[in-house]
Amino acid sequence: MFSIFKRTKEQTSARELKRYYKIVDQINALEATYAAMSDEELQSMTFKFKERLENGEEITAIIPDAFAVVRETSKRILNMRHFDVQLIGGLVLTEGNIAEMPTGEGKTLVASLPSYVRALEGKGVHVITVNDYLAKRDFELIGQIHRFLGLTVGLNVPMMEQGAKQDAYNADITYGVGTEFGFDYLRDNMAHSIAAKVQRPYHFAIIDEVDSVLIDEAKTPLIIAGKMSANEELHRIAAMLAKRFVKDEDYDFDDETKATSLTDQGIEKVEAAFGVDNLYDLEHQTLYHYVIQAVRAHVMFERDVDYIVRDNKIELVDMFTGRIMEGRTLSDGLHQAIEAKEGVEITEENKAQAQITIQNYFRMYPKLSGMTGTAKTQEKEILEVYDMRVIQIPTNKPRQRIDQADIVFETAEAKYEFVAQETLRRHEKGQPVLIGTTSILQSEKVSQYLKKYSLSHQLLNAKTVEQEVELISEAGQKGRITVATNMAGRGTDIVLGEGVEELGGLFVIGTEKHESRRVDNQLRGRSGRQGDHGESQFILSLEDDMFKRFAKDDVEKFRKKMITNDIQRIENKDIIELINRTQRIVEGAHFSMREYNLKLDDVINDQRKIIYDLRDKVLAGDDLLALITRMMYETVDFAVRDNAPEEVDPIEWDFDKMEHTINSLLLTPVTIDQAETKVTKILDSLNTNVFELRDFIESFQSNEQVMNIIPQVVLSYIDATWVKHLEQMTHLKEGIGLRQYQQEDPMRIYQREGLELFGKNYQELRRSIVVELVAFMKNISTIEEQEEI
Repeated sequence: MFSIFKRTKEQTSARELKRYYKIVDQINALEATYAAMSDEELQSMTFKFKERLENGEEITAIIPDAFAVVRETSKRILNMRHFDVQLIGGLVLTEGNIAEMPTGEGKTLVASLPSYVRALEGKGVHVITVNDYLAKRDFELIGQIHRFLGLTVGLNVPMMEQGAKQDAYNADITYGVGTEFGFDYLRDNMAHSIAAKVQRPYHFAIIDEVDSVLIDEAKTPLIIAGKMSANEELHRIAAMLAKRFVKDEDYDFDDETKATSLTDQGIEKVEAAFGVDNLYDLEHQTLYHYVIQAVRAHVMFERDVDYIVRDNKIELVDMFTGRIMEGRTLSDGLHQAIEAKEGVEITEENKAQAQITIQNYFRMYPKLSGMTGTAKTQEKEILEVYDMRVIQIPTNKPRQRIDQADIVFETAEAKYEFVAQETLRRHEKGQPVLIGTTSILQSEKVSQYLKKYSLSHQLLNAKTVEQEVELISEAGQKGRITVATNMAGRGTDIVLGEGVEELGGLFVIGTEKHESRRVDNQLRGRSGRQGDHGESQFILSLEDDMFKRFAKDDVEKFRKKMITNDIQRIENKDIIELINRTQRIVEGAHFSMREYNLKLDDVINDQRKIIYDLRDKVLAGDDLLALITRMMYETVDFAVRDNAPEEVDPIEWDFDKMEHTINSLLLTPVTIDQAETKVTKILDSLNTNVFELRDFIESFQSNEQVMNIIPQVVLSYIDATWVKHLEQMTHLKEGIGLRQYQQEDPMRIYQREGLELFGKNYQELRRSIVVELVAFMKNISTIEEQEEI
């Protein structure tokens, strides 16, 4: 039995591929049958498949026929026939796993197969892409296949009207960007009526560029925020203070984890500047928050790398794609801290009203699948977090690209000089060159060196995003030089121009290793698509950001034995091991960060489910008076037990607080016997008064005015409590790092104190709702009595 687990990945993969090829043989055997059908006969197959599923047949039984139908439709509608390897990709996705397919293997067409099959179940399929352009493209292109076969297809993009969004979600297949699906989930859980919700229960999702969506974007939670005015003066003073702070003297900053904290000297400077005694006092929590955010803005965020300043505004840059994150701002005053640092207008702060991590959002889908050219390096994480396996799909044609060994220089200047000279050498023979960079700053630096050699080139970064698709698609033309940030790595095919194949195809240069091997592989993958010739090479330096942040000590050790030639090129063979080791360290650090964020959100996730379930019950209007009655019982029970803990001597019980809380609810006030030593007896003594209140509440069953006001009151209290709770959890998270000195795991502190905080807030929520509604009912009752008189 245990021998199974000793097999290599290659053996396991080969065995799996054999199983898939058997199904592909069945699909191919059906090709002639469906080719002979008329359009109407082909279209009627959708109804027949649905009927078979309704009659209890398993979905696996219809896959060969369904795939054959989609392939035949694609041939007729798009003039595109699925290759056998694309059918295998479709089978992997249908099972809920990840198909790893190199660039240019036609992943877009692959998605047409599982989306059709899973849509036959009638519960909706979401096809997730990394940007709006790709979502629209796939909706229009692949949507033709599904519309021909009688399925409805929807497109979900930002800024749509509510009705249009509902139509998009009610379609059999819905295309859109992952973050928008997540934001719709959050907005649905802020809705004030069921009619205002747009989503239906989740069923099946296919994620294109799955590693980008589930891993790269997973470090940043989705947050819907409400605006609140910022303390502009405090932000400006904190920014001035942060600029004067010295690293390791006034603050500590960890390059790897980006963790930032004030030193004792820094705290003293803040206390002196603001004239406070103890910065960590509860009353100075806001001041500490402003100062630490100013320091973070100063050390963590670099202009033209993490953000750009345009039209007197801070615009964030997505580090993985190089694109501007339109409309996105940092929360908790961090965005305003950057604005103060750059001296631009300070906008209103965002206060979180709802939030969820990418991981916890996508884990709500019963079945999840995905496609990418690069996921194997992250397989362990994907399996642990999402329960999906990565299956490597063979290429349709053998790969012709040559991946040259990395070249490393001592200095960045020597590196850029060599990049320019190598580009010139390739350009002189007409070979197109694509130069990939990791930031806007770096792309502009490369551009300067190319200009030095009078090399005409296209510069593609977040400042030139409008021409992105056109510029990238032309990067394979003869003599073309394109400099691009990571946005070049996704979504747009580079087709080789006439005569380029003979010149060796597209030559890709990477000027810095990314913090993930996957992104490097994506850049390489822009060349050599579908059996084309191509070449790639990374040209690096020891001054690259990755070495500075994650391998300072290793680089210092390496320098002692370093051998360089006359152009500062490093000749030591073990430089490659240093690069690989550093990249593994970086990937490990990022995995730890995502894991930490997920653990933090898991604490809130359980609380979020309780709050959202309560909201749904209120919106559904299921016996609202019974809900209020139950809240009343729970409030009374809590008021007694909270003030009379059984592990505490009854002499110390707080009878006055207990009595005050209970009497704020009851119709007839009670006096609690303070000599009582048993909690159960105290509760029994309240029965008559509690039952009186219960009967009073239930007497409003047919009162339209009361029944209309209940949902409004309950929802307003739920939402206000949740916003307050999220803010308290953020401050709790900010403070737990300081308490590592207590020799206790900060995560355990966060879990324990977060649970206590939620318990306290949830109880206050129930009490407030009951007090408010009982007061309203009493008022109505009094008015009715006066009218009778």
